[in-house]
Amino acid sequence: MSAVSSADALIPAEFPVRLLARGLDVLVLAAVDVGLGRLMGYGFDWLLVGSAFVFLYFSLLDAWAGATLGKFALGLRVLGPDGGRPTVRQSLRREAFTLIGSIPFVGPLLALAAWIVIARTIRASPLRQGNHDAFAGGTRVVQVARFVQ
Repeated sequence: MSAVSSADALIPAEFPVRLLARGLDVLVLAAVDVGLGRLMGYGFDWLLVGSAFVFLYFSLLDAWAGATLGKFALGLRVLGPDGGRPTVRQSLRREAFTLIGSIPFVGPLLALAAWIVIARTIRASPLRQGNHDAFAGGTRVVQVARFVQ
């Protein structure tokens, strides 16, 4: 089953709108993360639970709903190689890079490097697919035309 109706034209989503959607998701996740930290303390357990929550938030929402909250808000959808929603496996592979930022000490620098590589590969691709999309088997992010003016 397709995540987007056949009446909607699909336009490859550009990096700036994808980054804005990720930013909206980060606001939601930051609130949850602070809540978790206040509840369980800001220790190693919090790092593990928070990292797992972030990874699963992006992976499972993309697989089950075709988009995260930020993507929904901006009219973006994630498609699998067949044009429907990505499978859970594809989504887990696509979002694996999010775990890099959780590595103590060097994680933020590695995450920044990953984002730079992803941004460059998205901009270089005609379908705006990053290397994380290729790693997932050919997923892509599209802008649903009814949201584009």
